[in-house]
Amino acid sequence: MKGIIVLGIVVTVAIMLWQYSRSKDIKRLSISVATFALIISLGVMGNLTRVVLPIYMAHAMLLVLSWGGLMLYMLRGRYYWWIIFSPITTILLFLILELLTGSGHEYT
Repeated sequence: MKGIIVLGIVVTVAIMLWQYSRSKDIKRLSISVATFALIISLGVMGNLTRVVLPIYMAHAMLLVLSWGGLMLYMLRGRYYWWIIFSPITTILLFLILELLTGSGHEYT
């Protein structure tokens, strides 16, 4: 699984560099890099939701869709922001549930 993730990251960076070398569009490259950094950050923040398995699985699926949205932007030029930012919803849902139900840990 880790190998697939690393391969996906390498392929994404390679596509970014290939698109830039072809078009020399610095704006598109910077948007792609910023979006890619956001997706990676959301993936790291998503480990917070591991405690609640259904939310974690939904977060993982939304991350895959978000990565696909980035690929669509890089290859076709259409930026689907609502797909790319969708993993934020699972993190917010987890934080709301945590606020309402508590952490479930007793501190003495």
